[in-house]
Amino acid sequence: MPDQTTKPHSDRRPPQWGLSAMALIPVLLFAVLAGGCGSGGGERRVEQGDREGILHITVGAEPEDLDPHIVTGVPEHHILTSVIEGLVTEHPETLEPQPGVAERWERSEDGLTWTFFLRENAQWSNGTPVTANDFVQSFQRILTPSLASKYSYMLFVMKNAEAFANGEITDFAEVGAKALDNRTLQIELGSPTPYFLSLLNHYTWFPVPIDVVAEHGALDQRGNRWTRPENFVGNGAFTLSYWRTNDKIIVEKSPTYWNTENVQLNAIHFYSMESQNTQENAFRAGQLHNVYDMPLDKIQVYQRDNPDLIHIYPYLSTYFYRLNTSKAPFDDVRVRRALAMAVDRKKIVDYVTKGGQIPAFNLTPPNTAGFTAEAQFSEDLEEAKRLLAEAGYPNGEGLPPVEILFNTHESHRSIAEAVQQMWLTNLGVRAELINQEWKVYLDRQRNLDYQVSRAGWTGDYPDPNTFMEMFTSWSQQNQTGWSNEEYDSLIRSAATTFDPMERYEYFHQAEALIMQEMPIIPLYFYTRVYALRPSVQGWSKNVLDHHPYQHISLTPPTVTE
Repeated sequence: MPDQTTKPHSDRRPPQWGLSAMALIPVLLFAVLAGGCGSGGGERRVEQGDREGILHITVGAEPEDLDPHIVTGVPEHHILTSVIEGLVTEHPETLEPQPGVAERWERSEDGLTWTFFLRENAQWSNGTPVTANDFVQSFQRILTPSLASKYSYMLFVMKNAEAFANGEITDFAEVGAKALDNRTLQIELGSPTPYFLSLLNHYTWFPVPIDVVAEHGALDQRGNRWTRPENFVGNGAFTLSYWRTNDKIIVEKSPTYWNTENVQLNAIHFYSMESQNTQENAFRAGQLHNVYDMPLDKIQVYQRDNPDLIHIYPYLSTYFYRLNTSKAPFDDVRVRRALAMAVDRKKIVDYVTKGGQIPAFNLTPPNTAGFTAEAQFSEDLEEAKRLLAEAGYPNGEGLPPVEILFNTHESHRSIAEAVQQMWLTNLGVRAELINQEWKVYLDRQRNLDYQVSRAGWTGDYPDPNTFMEMFTSWSQQNQTGWSNEEYDSLIRSAATTFDPMERYEYFHQAEALIMQEMPIIPLYFYTRVYALRPSVQGWSKNVLDHHPYQHISLTPPTVTE
C-alpha cells in the first residue's frame, strides 16, 4: 500500500464535520505546547494515558476515509485495523496468520477451496452477529465496477472476481464466494495462492455492515456517511467514537468484540500530524506516545542521547520516483534510464535519510518471503550522458525543467533537493520541486498530472507479488501510464505455478523487464525509524510495521510517596 511518508487514496475529500483546518491551527499549537518540556504543569497527556489505558499516537496524515473498500493508504490501515477485523489477524511478531472472525479454516488438497468457520460470538458493534453473508456481500461491493475501488484487484485471486470487476460477468453467484450457512464461508480461488491467508489480513478483505452502509447512502457511493462516528458500525476490538478533521480520531474499547476481555487498552487517540517536526515536538512535550516519522536531523541526536526511545529496523517498503510515461520526455526510455543512472543513492542514504536505508537498484526489497532480486541496473554517469544525448538532449540542452512532485513532508523535500542537484551536476538537467498537500498530490498522481512523482510502497503482505502486481496493466496503483504485455504475462504465470522456485524465476524476469523499461526510479529500501515511549508494551518490530492493538498495553506510571 502507498505509504503516506505514500499506501493513492479515493477521490473523495475527507469528512467535513468539526472545526475547519484553519480554525484548528491554534488548537494544535496549544496541544503541542501545553505540556511544555515536561517540567511542571502537572501530569502530561502520556502519563495520564498510561494511567488510564489510553494510547496517544500519530500515524501521519489525515485519513481520507475509514471505508476499507475505498481507501488505499498506510494511515488508514493503522486506524482501520482497530475498528474492523477480517477472517484472520496476524501474530504481532512473525505476522503469521492467526484466527480472527474465523476461529478455524480448512483447505482442499488442490489448494483452491478454503472453508472458514466463523465464531459464534463474533458481533458488530451494534450487537448483531457477523455472518458469512456479510463477507460475501462485502466482497461483492468492493468488486462492483461502479465503486471503482483502487484495491479491488487484491481480490482477483478469487475465482471469477476479476471478470466481475471488469463487467465481463454480472451474476455474482459465479464468483468464488459463498455462504454455506450463517457461520460457514467458502472461498474458491482461481489458482493456488501461497500467500492467501496473509492476503486476508489486508483491509480490502474486511467485512462492512452492508445494511448500515445502505442506510446512509448508495453501496457504490464514495463519501457514504456510514463512516461518521454517529453512524459507524464495526466488528473490531475498538469502535469509532470521535473524528474531528485534521485533529484526531478516538476509538474506544468495544464491549461486543469477541475477545474483549483480553483487550487491555481502553482507548486510542490517533492524531493527524504530517509534519515530522510537529510529531517530535509533541513527543518531547509528553503529548504523544510515538513519533511516527523521525525528523532526519534528529536521528543521530536520539541515538546519542536517548537510544532507548529510538527504533530502527528493516521495513518491507521501497522509496521510488514514478515517471509519467504518457508524456514527453518520459515517453522515451532513454531519458528515463539516464535520470535513473545519474542518482547517487549511497549519498542519499548516508547524508540525507541517515536511517540505515539500503540503496535500491530494483523494485522488491531484499529477502521478501525468501525472494531477492538481482540488481537490474547501476549508476553509470557516462552511459546516462550518452543516453540523454541520443534522446536529443546533450548535456540537458533543449530539455525543459523537470517537475518533481512530492507531498508535504520534510524528508521528501530533502531527498528531492538532493536528486535535483545530482541531475543538474551530472546531466545538466534542471528540476523544479512541486510540493502539494497529501490529497492534492494523490489526485495529481492518480490523474497522471505530473512528470516525476515521489512514491513509496509498503508491502500489503509478505510476498514479492505485493510489489510486482502493482505495475500490471490491471492495477489502478500503477499510475505511470506504462504497461507491458510480457510483464503482465510473467505476473500471471507466477500466480498460477505450484513450484516456488519457478514462481521466483518469473519474478526475476519481471524485475529485469520493469528495470529495463524504467517507468520508476528506485532510490532506496526503507527502514522504520521512529520513537516510542517505554510505557508502550507489545509494540513488536516486524517488517510491515503492523501492531495489532489487542496485543498492546500501557505500563502505569510509578507512584512515589
